[in-house]
Amino acid sequence: MSELLDAREVAKHNSINSCWVILYGHVYDVTGFLPNHPGGSKAILQLAGRDATEEYDPVHPPGTLEDALPIEAKLGKVDHKSLPNLKSGLSQPTNVGYAGPPPLDTLLNLDDIEKAAKNQISKKAWAYYYSAGDDLISKRLNTDVYRSILLRPRVFVDCEKCSTDTKLLDQSVNIPIYASPAAMARFAHPTGEAGIAQACGKFGAMQLISYNASMTPEQIVQNAAPGQVFGWQMYVQTERKKSENMLARINLLQDKIKVICLTLDAPVPGKREHDERAKNIASDIPVTAAVQAGSAVEASAGNSESIARQLFMGTSPKLTWKETLSWLSQHTKLPIVLKGIQTHEDAYLASLYTPQVRGVILSNHGGRAADTAPPAIHTLLEIRKYCPEVLDKIEVWLDGGIKRGTDVVKALCLGAKAVGIGRAPLWGLAAGGPEGVERTLEILKAEVETCMRLLGASSVKDLGPKHINARAVEGQIYDGPPGLEKPGPWFGSKL
Repeated sequence: MSELLDAREVAKHNSINSCWVILYGHVYDVTGFLPNHPGGSKAILQLAGRDATEEYDPVHPPGTLEDALPIEAKLGKVDHKSLPNLKSGLSQPTNVGYAGPPPLDTLLNLDDIEKAAKNQISKKAWAYYYSAGDDLISKRLNTDVYRSILLRPRVFVDCEKCSTDTKLLDQSVNIPIYASPAAMARFAHPTGEAGIAQACGKFGAMQLISYNASMTPEQIVQNAAPGQVFGWQMYVQTERKKSENMLARINLLQDKIKVICLTLDAPVPGKREHDERAKNIASDIPVTAAVQAGSAVEASAGNSESIARQLFMGTSPKLTWKETLSWLSQHTKLPIVLKGIQTHEDAYLASLYTPQVRGVILSNHGGRAADTAPPAIHTLLEIRKYCPEVLDKIEVWLDGGIKRGTDVVKALCLGAKAVGIGRAPLWGLAAGGPEGVERTLEILKAEVETCMRLLGASSVKDLGPKHINARAVEGQIYDGPPGLEKPGPWFGSKL
């Protein structure tokens, strides 16, 4: 354990027969771990014989290394004088000559923040955050659809007071905006998901913790503000025991984590070409903590997998309404919100499972799954057309494409209880750390309040369809049969 190893000696062990890596100044023999690596052996072999700390650290919570490797795999310390002065792709910002982000108070909207973030973050990390499915049609439409909904301002209404306070699943929050689950926040800033939590705590916003977070749930919530509300995203694993173990951990955090967000819109990863063209982050990561073995998505030994594909390894594609929710009820009593609803039929089916299912999130996974899937606003309009009773039985949240406070208000007017932002907190984090996320929420909150005042609404509950004109979008939504017949044999199909 105390042996000092020369980096040139470590470099010789770069094959499947003898594979060493350097992490945090220590040398590890990971040869025996190669066949068990969830993302396939190639991800490790690409860093064999080298210092992998820079690629490994941003995506692995403390303790991952100790859990993955036996103690005898730790061979000794590396002689730092022998290490070559090399920089990895993760350390290279998208704009090498960029001096740093401008003062946060000069960033006036979310596009400004994203631009500043792009110049701070590495090319590979940017590709992962920015990427979406195929031709990015759904990603663009998520934002563009709000431009087709017009506001209907009212006058001679007292708008001196304006409150954005509301309740989500009986939990009090100060804004109807939540941080959507978004993986690998430490690619943006060392504070990672805890930095997002800090900002959400300041603004009284809910944060949904990603299943693939780069920090543990315990670390993310440990410095929560009094009354701060969290949810936890769940991907059901092929090895159910792993999911059950995670649920047991989450159940111990019920004083802060108040909801399970069961994600359904990506049983397999979409084709994200920006991620793949960037030679992807995951191809450089030696040990991936967030993924599990046994997925329907198998890593090819001959092709480097994008980070998206590695993160989805281990995710079960066999979920059903009848079996999965019954199984889940045996392992947690926390309310369930189903994320990824994209049709009114599925929203209606979800409403049949109250009180276990308390809500749905209308989402196309930020355009990262099935390209040309509908934006959440389309699904919300479908619900209003075909099964408006759903809005009274369960809470309907949505996410995707939010760039302005007016977007938030338009969704609330159509019946959404809350609106999620996924990439925006990551861009804020990259642009200025936790304070950058605070600036993101500050901008959106101010824009929401301005819009509400101009509409003549003094509180969130005052907002309704009378405040908007969505006729231009209504003509684009599904216009087929309602499809709300009583469940038949197909009811056991995929969630």
